[in-house]
This record gives sequence, structure tokens and C-alpha cells, in this order.
Amino acid sequence: MNIDKAMQQSDLPNMNSRICIDPAVCHGKPVIRGSRVLISTLLGALAGGDSVETILADYPSISREDIAAALEFASDLSDYQVSAYEAVA
Repeated sequence: MNIDKAMQQSDLPNMNSRICIDPAVCHGKPVIRGSRVLISTLLGALAGGDSVETILADYPSISREDIAAALEFASDLSDYQVSAYEAVA
């Protein structure tokens, strides 16, 4: 899958300004702010091989930067950290 050069790490926006999690919108699932476009929908389209241009045509209310924010959101969620803890006997 080829993600546009516009999706380079240095171009990623602050996801908090683009992603909204509100219990009153789509049952609290993450969406693009000001829309009901689910982050999971965008990620699924990218994973399925859709181009950024195809997604933008299918969802005219979102921008290239919104797609980049969705990728950043997914990246942050997948950044698994193991925390050391003391075993309790």
C-alpha cells in the first residue's frame, strides 16, 4: 500500500485538534471532529488498499490532514509499553 508523500511523519497534525471522542457522537467511538466519519472506517479503507484520493472522494467532509491524524491515532494506540511491576507474593 502506498500512502501519499503528504503523509510523512513531519506533516502529521496534532491529532487532538482533529479527532473527537464524545459519547453523544457515534456511541463514543473516535471520529473526525465535526463529522461522523469513524477513524476505524478510514483505517479499514487504507488497510483494504484504498488510496487517500479515493477516501477523500468518498468522504468529501474530511481532509488529507484528517487521514494523517487517523494514522497518528492508530500509531499511538499501538505503541504498546510494558511496565515493570513488583510481584506480590
